[in-house]
Amino acid sequence: MRRIYLDHAATTPTHPEVVKAMLPYFTDVFGNPSSIYSYGQEAKGAIEEARTKVAELIGARSEEIIFTSGGTEADNHALKGVAYANERNGNHIITTAIEHHAVLEACKFLEGRGFIITYLPVDEYGLVDPQDVKKAITDKTILISVMHASNEVGTIEPISEIGKIAKEAEVYFHTDAVQTVGHIPLNVDDLSVDLLSISGHKFYGPKGIGALYVRKGVKLASLMHGGGQERRRRAGTENVPGIVGLGRAAEIASHEMSKEAERLACLRDKLIKGLEEKIDNIRLNGHPRKRLPNNVDISVDFIEGEAMLLNLDLEGICASTGSACSSASLEPSHVLLALGVPPEQAHGSLRFTLGRENTEEDVERVLEALPRIVAKLRAMSPFLKSIK
Repeated sequence: MRRIYLDHAATTPTHPEVVKAMLPYFTDVFGNPSSIYSYGQEAKGAIEEARTKVAELIGARSEEIIFTSGGTEADNHALKGVAYANERNGNHIITTAIEHHAVLEACKFLEGRGFIITYLPVDEYGLVDPQDVKKAITDKTILISVMHASNEVGTIEPISEIGKIAKEAEVYFHTDAVQTVGHIPLNVDDLSVDLLSISGHKFYGPKGIGALYVRKGVKLASLMHGGGQERRRRAGTENVPGIVGLGRAAEIASHEMSKEAERLACLRDKLIKGLEEKIDNIRLNGHPRKRLPNNVDISVDFIEGEAMLLNLDLEGICASTGSACSSASLEPSHVLLALGVPPEQAHGSLRFTLGRENTEEDVERVLEALPRIVAKLRAMSPFLKSIK
């Protein structure tokens, strides 16, 4: 039985060409980039080449890219860095109720240190209203942070509209673009963002590497102190193999993502249509059109998402659930609750996120297996029996 991986929003397999590009920097070109002799300078040159590739992918300048350990660090650096560097100008930050925990927990941390956070609501599809952002701005607002697309339900936010509002108000604007960079075309100038977070393992790069775009002129405090690496914005010896891998992944994405997004959107739509036809009492979460090309998030009434996941795994199909139960929490997804999904439906959520190795045959496998699994689980469901 061939295993089918449908959880690419969680992580992607490292592209073979990325691995190939990285290998010499573990063994042959192993120097410290801060060293002035040839081993070090070769490594430094590789870092700068990768920086250029990442910058080109998002329409930035190479000097505006800071390498990080991943998306979480990039989000933390954006929020805390702006907060600490600009607290004399204000202490108010605007974000949304559906952000990734890397943003929400950073905001919670800042709240404990005197900053005021406004958490904007979203509509039933997960869209934030740009006018709500505009109304929330005060003379103390120093930062707006809205994710480019939801890692859970796939809704793509109106970032360019919000960016224009932020620019007019002279407020810094950050977007967590971890789910969009390398998957859909984007340009930092078109989006009018000042800071943008990137994670390598979300688009076929290695784990443990990411980047933060920081527009020239943005006042940003450092979180890591020590040496002068990354233009004194992030101290510590650079992860040269990871950076090279991120650069190669960006290069590949720049050539392939538009065509791949079109292919995945077709598979996504086939999967959504098939599930809606074969399973009753299900809900598509997120916007029906303004969504990532690879994302299918559904809620299935009367059964738990974890039970469906375990049964899918027995069929060789890997997916994920929007419920946080598997991470030692009994609370359903904060994203689905923010969309107005009732808790009992939120607990019955499933997320399929397609990737470059998935085929139409994989979609057919899911459409054969999941309706059968749902029927079996509903037959023994205490939720269904209680309403009969």
